[in-house]
Amino acid sequence: MTKQEALFEYCLRIGDTGVVLGQRLGEWCGHGPVLEEDIAMTNIALDLIGQARGFLTYAGEVEGKGRSEDDLAYMRSDREYRNVLLAEQPNGDFAVTMMRQFLISAFYHHFFQALTKSKDSTLAALGEKSLKEVTYHLRHSRDWMLRLGQGTEESRRRLLAALDELWTYTGDLFDMDTVDELLVREGIGVDLKSIRPLWEHTVRETFTEADIPYPADSFMQRGSRDGRHTEHLGHLLSELQILHRSIPNAQW
Repeated sequence: MTKQEALFEYCLRIGDTGVVLGQRLGEWCGHGPVLEEDIAMTNIALDLIGQARGFLTYAGEVEGKGRSEDDLAYMRSDREYRNVLLAEQPNGDFAVTMMRQFLISAFYHHFFQALTKSKDSTLAALGEKSLKEVTYHLRHSRDWMLRLGQGTEESRRRLLAALDELWTYTGDLFDMDTVDELLVREGIGVDLKSIRPLWEHTVRETFTEADIPYPADSFMQRGSRDGRHTEHLGHLLSELQILHRSIPNAQW
């Protein structure tokens, strides 16, 4: 694998996660528990789509085949997507959505901090821009961990159920393959082994304050780097891509 091929794949992984998680949060538009939260989740979704545009645009430039951000977002199958498994999980109730957001935001907060030091100036700039946004995403979702964990018996029960449902997908966040290893050696990519203890500290600290037990080691679902996803991604992409695939090159 060449450095160019690895960089293309790397950008897809970050961009695809933004597309998928942004689409998931967009499903809440008009259905939030309160108006303020409805607006907050929509704004976070827009942040994620904006981040995805930056990384997918750069992926197209690196690939050099003339594919745009739209081509990469709308014209690839689920097996060609590289988003983390956690991002594609269904919204469930509000506790599931906030738990999913917290676990991912905690990861990307530390990931983008590290990416700002990349020797690739474009990745470093994208990381710096994304870090400003994900810092808010983390603060917002962390606040909900505390409110739900310290709230009523019902809110705590739902939060614990959400954690039990989603924890098995967190191992996928830290998997590394030849793409990661090549780019880490070149000083371009982020060493996920160094990110994991930072993420664990953030999650443990928050769970302790929210009076939520940190889960014991358990089986982890993996496969996103090879395009192996849960059944949920195909359904999500069918909704995301239907207009572009039905009317190629459509313009408003």
